[in-house]
Amino acid sequence: MRFFVSLLFVTLSIGLSAQKRYWIFLKDKDGVAFDPLTYFDSKAIERRVREGISLYDITDYPLREDYVQQVSSICDSISGVSRWFNAIACKATDQQLVALKNLSFVKRIEEVYHFPVLAQASDTTIIETESPDRETSILFAQTERMQYSLLKEKGFTGKGVRVAIFDAGFPKVDDNASFEHIRKNKRIIATHDFVRNRENVYRASSHGTHVLSCIAGIKDSIPMGCATDAEFLLARTENAFFEAKVEEDNWIESLEWADKMGADIVNSSLGYTIQFYFRKDMDGQTSLITKAANMALSKGILVVNSAGNEGTNAWEIIGAPADADSVLTIGGIDPWTGYHTSFSSYGPTSDMRRKPNLCAFSNVITALGSNTGTSFSSPLVAGFAACIRQMHPEWTAKQLFDELEKSGDLFPYFDYAHGFGVPQASYFTEGKKEYLMPPLRFEWDEEWETLELFEINQPADSLWFTNFKDDWINQKRYAQPFPYFYWQLTKPDGTISNYGVIEPSDDRTATISNEDCDDCLLRITYKRGYFERPWQELIDKLIKQKAEEESIETLEEEIIEEEIELEDNEHE
Repeated sequence: MRFFVSLLFVTLSIGLSAQKRYWIFLKDKDGVAFDPLTYFDSKAIERRVREGISLYDITDYPLREDYVQQVSSICDSISGVSRWFNAIACKATDQQLVALKNLSFVKRIEEVYHFPVLAQASDTTIIETESPDRETSILFAQTERMQYSLLKEKGFTGKGVRVAIFDAGFPKVDDNASFEHIRKNKRIIATHDFVRNRENVYRASSHGTHVLSCIAGIKDSIPMGCATDAEFLLARTENAFFEAKVEEDNWIESLEWADKMGADIVNSSLGYTIQFYFRKDMDGQTSLITKAANMALSKGILVVNSAGNEGTNAWEIIGAPADADSVLTIGGIDPWTGYHTSFSSYGPTSDMRRKPNLCAFSNVITALGSNTGTSFSSPLVAGFAACIRQMHPEWTAKQLFDELEKSGDLFPYFDYAHGFGVPQASYFTEGKKEYLMPPLRFEWDEEWETLELFEINQPADSLWFTNFKDDWINQKRYAQPFPYFYWQLTKPDGTISNYGVIEPSDDRTATISNEDCDDCLLRITYKRGYFERPWQELIDKLIKQKAEEESIETLEEEIIEEEIELEDNEHE
């Protein structure tokens, strides 16, 4: 057996050294016949009309078949094609590469890094057992933290919205009771396994089953996601056992398939990081998968992607395609603390753009049990987005993207862990609401060079926060936002120098320190209220105020001393 494994490894190594993966980009689509009315699903036509997109955009035309045939006759194999990029993904030897370069219709060739690794289908998932009451609390809160009940009351459950899910498999979706309402109403519109090139996706990894649960599943009459009445396109793009660069080809091909089939929203709980890229490549323009995700928005499709689970690893930041400007990137929060969960990947991108955009629970209950990972915060938001798409069918995808960001419960505050916070249905059902910051008092500690905040209306000896926290935990009120101080210091160029989340002490005090960022802008949000002030301006004011107070105190002491001295003289 050991000999067989060694022989297999050697065989794979030789094969990999002889063949490499490439994207072959073609010069034109001259002469290609194209009828959008027969090529696209009617919902794809509707979406293009809404977005003001030409039905005869050249990027939608299929590739020239004669070009594909000539490339195929040279390459060892073709793993996919992209009509958007007019490109062919193939595997070729060095000799075959020379022949491909000599083809007159080849515009350019890009080598694709390819090294097989054992990997998860996507983000790390940890199955654990919850007590029944705790499971019910999380099940309710994973949607209600986004105020799902406000949407349901008004009939917004994703009806008529088509959601595509890219994942590693969907076993049990065809027979599990949590999806009976979807099957009964024939709302799984189409399926395709891009790994095996067949329609059956109800096999392989169960990761996609967990993800679908968080968009539209129902367990014990309780919705696991917001879009219980949406329609679905299920695409298997990942091999859970053996991950290779070909899976990015599958992702791009799936995206173009979803476009053709009329998808409004795509959920991708997948990410491509250290196996294929360097951190510097997470710049929103290097990877082809990121470029494809950006193009999707221009075609009216909102792509929702998990930030990733690299927060405690050396990689740490988000991966592709979550680095795309046009992707709604979702980080994870812990239901039991209410703020960023340690493993959730951080922003910014390598070129310092703001990510993630929003966040949601990363510990969830699904049709198959409890699960953990930003893989599940993404579909929770995707389901929420489907409800808002139903509410506003007239909005473009870009408008939907922007309004979802504004609905975050931290907005306009932003940081690299939480983005703009958890989306809130009240923003859409009740309109924008201005929240007043509770009255705060600031004090500057010159010895420690720290800024201290006090909530004025709370007595220092009330044990208010301890009691609130105990009540929040004991009653499992996970759907209620926790009253933390969120703060950050922003540089003049817009990048964040430092940020943090502070659990107030019982005397309502929070302490902020500054690390060489005197020209920064201080931003704070607390109980949905918002405050911002130039750091140095605030500190100078506090120092001046303290000096004036000390001067007044000194003057008062001098007056008292003089009065005492006068009284003594009179007695004499």
